[in-house]
Amino acid sequence: MFDFPLGKRYNPLTQHLRQKFGHRLQKVSVDAGFTCPNRDGSVAIGGCTYCNNSAFNPSYCSPQKGISQQIAEGIEFHERRYRRAGGFLVYFQPYSNTYASIDKLQALYSEALSAEGVVGISVSTRPDCFNDEIAQILADIGKSKIVLLELGIESVRNSTLQRINRGHSFEITIEAFEIAKKHQLFTTGHYILGLPGETREQMLDDTKVLNTIPMNAIKLHQLQIVRDTAMECDFRNLPADYQLFELAEYIDFVVSFTEHLRPDLLIDRLAGEVPPAFLVAPDWGLIRYDSVLRRIEKRFEELDTYQGKYLMGN
Repeated sequence: MFDFPLGKRYNPLTQHLRQKFGHRLQKVSVDAGFTCPNRDGSVAIGGCTYCNNSAFNPSYCSPQKGISQQIAEGIEFHERRYRRAGGFLVYFQPYSNTYASIDKLQALYSEALSAEGVVGISVSTRPDCFNDEIAQILADIGKSKIVLLELGIESVRNSTLQRINRGHSFEITIEAFEIAKKHQLFTTGHYILGLPGETREQMLDDTKVLNTIPMNAIKLHQLQIVRDTAMECDFRNLPADYQLFELAEYIDFVVSFTEHLRPDLLIDRLAGEVPPAFLVAPDWGLIRYDSVLRRIEKRFEELDTYQGKYLMGN
């Protein structure tokens, strides 16, 4: 079996970062006022059908406050909750955080990195908003600071990407990861389990493709129908197209999915979480991600299984 961290049956990103940097790193989200090319009309309008950024934006995040104020309030919030954090990563999270001029990006990233207690940045963006020039900016920052890059995969199927109004092809996704690899950037890919029209069998088969993408980590989310999105309307009109996971189903499925992922691929998250006020379906009650994670880890133990099992001849 792969040499996972003590007591784990999978390869958690948090443990990797703690081991590499010697302490816990805590992300502090900021809203820098970005938008997306499939919202402003340059590619499409309306955004991805599942997207309502208010559903995951912390209360202190608002572009009207400016970057520095958001960081200060975020650090104050997290210092009360995570007292063992040894440094903070400014997480450029909502929308596409490379979708601006080079000068603006450099100014925003520099302002974030100048804040006290900040040791690096984590930048979330779309594959079609990423290129060699942006990659070089991040690589230059990475010479002295921590830089993490998150790219949305969401699906490996162009038909699904089209249905959710993603605005780019899977081929563009692969190009973006190749650019990041060339510049030696640490990348995490987002992937959604349960998008409309995709079967459980297809999703398991997707691991063969995901294993070939040159990324360091993956962030898994179960599909959640969020209020005030185009997907909410689609779900109400075509519910048969959606195979949403009940909690127990998802725990079993994500364990099976992870059994098919290459063992060196770091796991950022194994499930997503949307505030109850924004959630239409599925209804898992008021359970938080930490509790879901504990159940997933328990299921790994019960089944005596581990990440990459089916790639290691067992």
